Amino acid sequence: MSTIRARFNRPLRLAVAGGGPGSWIGEMHRGAAQLDGNWTVVAGVFSSDPQRSRDAGVALGLDATRSYGDMADLLTRERQREDGADALAIMTPNDTHYPYAAAALDAGFDIIGDKPVTHDFAQACELLHKADRGRRLFAITHAYSAYPMVRYARHLVREGVLGDIRLVQVEYLQSGMATRVEDGPRVPRYDWLLDPRRSGLALVMGAIGCHAQHLACFTADQRVRRVIAEVGALMPRRAVVDHVSALLEFTGGARGTFTATQAAAGAENDIRLRLFGAKGSLEWSHRQCSYLQLAIQGEATRLIGRGEPFLPPEVLAAGRTPRGHPEGLREAFANIYSELAHERMALALGEPFAPAPYPRIDDGAHTMAFIEACVASHASGRWADLAAVPVRAS
Repeated sequence: MSTIRARFNRPLRLAVAGGGPGSWIGEMHRGAAQLDGNWTVVAGVFSSDPQRSRDAGVALGLDATRSYGDMADLLTRERQREDGADALAIMTPNDTHYPYAAAALDAGFDIIGDKPVTHDFAQACELLHKADRGRRLFAITHAYSAYPMVRYARHLVREGVLGDIRLVQVEYLQSGMATRVEDGPRVPRYDWLLDPRRSGLALVMGAIGCHAQHLACFTADQRVRRVIAEVGALMPRRAVVDHVSALLEFTGGARGTFTATQAAAGAENDIRLRLFGAKGSLEWSHRQCSYLQLAIQGEATRLIGRGEPFLPPEVLAAGRTPRGHPEGLREAFANIYSELAHERMALALGEPFAPAPYPRIDDGAHTMAFIEACVASHASGRWADLAAVPVRAS
């Protein structure tokens, strides 16, 4: 990667949508993008109010002429500049993800998009086709799949260490909606989160459930074929979905269990993954993200840590600090930004490259198919098949 970066001779230029001053997700994206020196943030839109947006950009240190009042202005003016942005990072409310991404793809930008990528499967397929037609890169920030030991879990599965995968168990539990936030003091971000028309088909799926689904598919190296699901709210009288549980069947024949909720009192962003194959199993937890437990039938259980010298080079490259020093979500986000940057630079230089395993728009389309199938299964009380993601152009 360093050779291609040196030949490209400059960092890529990033425009951002959302994530203004004081925004946790904004700081995460901007910090991750610039962590490895592959990107520099040059422009942005930070509010639906034009003046607040311009003021926010200046407060973040951007040139006033590149702190825009709305998305149309940003796309038009950045495209006209010789030093215009190369990509757009989207971290705005859910109902804006599709229109912003569609407009940016039409204008010739690469995309780094927050989840859920769209409101529904049809919109996701349209973005996939736009990216293909324009030969644009489109990453989705499912950052949990970019942790080194999650990458190693996928490597072990692909190498056949576990044998044929038979069972996948994944859960993502949070406590942020374990109280009646609807009845408390007004919090501006709840205005759209608690509005089903804006937050999406199922709030918990767009917020965290999509991460769990992608994590399961990524490590098992299979997509979900069909589901039978319960979709609803653990909190009485809640209008949005805060809980989904489902049984899964994967394309490779594995079975699975899935649970995601934001209303589990006492939970602390608790993500857990277990894969069971014909030969053994592995287990990963976000609370101990630098370690992977591997248990092969008849052998002693092993705890493998990030930075072990025998790990594959691509897994070692996903880490940045010596073993024993903590790394976390920012570094995982940065892996996605760096991998997309490497591909964009290689394409611009005409250099060969091996596609990196960062989440892409077709993964986002599969997620939307998964959410729609869960909702349909709950409505019918039966198994629901997932719509097939279109095959991407070569």
